[in-house]
Amino acid sequence: MTASKAIRFKTAAIRAGAAALACLIVPTAAQAEYRDTYPYDSVSNEIDEIEANAGNIRKLDIMLMVTSLRCRTGASDFQADYDAFANTHLATLNRANSILKAELAYMYGELGAVREMDRSDVSMANEYGEGHPWLSCHELGSIARQLADDGDPIRLSFAADELLATNPVYASVQHPRQASRR
Repeated sequence: MTASKAIRFKTAAIRAGAAALACLIVPTAAQAEYRDTYPYDSVSNEIDEIEANAGNIRKLDIMLMVTSLRCRTGASDFQADYDAFANTHLATLNRANSILKAELAYMYGELGAVREMDRSDVSMANEYGEGHPWLSCHELGSIARQLADDGDPIRLSFAADELLATNPVYASVQHPRQASRR
């Protein structure tokens, strides 16, 4: 099989999986009303966003879990906030994990997918074992609380991109005179 055929096959398999997930999601009347006023107006947009960013969503979950364990002995213990975050976003986190596992199973087989997920989890845990590169325990706790209060999967995906950056995405802008005083 050529590389282009393999890519087309993988893309078709991912789209079929997303279509199957879309069939499982039946919005209630309250959700339908919410979506009428919500800028992300369809379930398929949500599924596409989770599918496209499944790796970062999983990494955000592991980062918050590991840093909450690291921060548990200090004044900024946020394990309860992490637990609330995980409960609020359980369906999205499970969907992201399923998407990643399906992609890995396609590449490595079922057993290889489990091994690769374990290897990836350990690598991510080691990466954040010393803390987040630019956020303190207090800031991470505040973020976990905010994410727990907002169950929107699309905003979770955007937050994952921002929080996993090696530097703050929205760094403060300094006036040129302030920068030259250093």
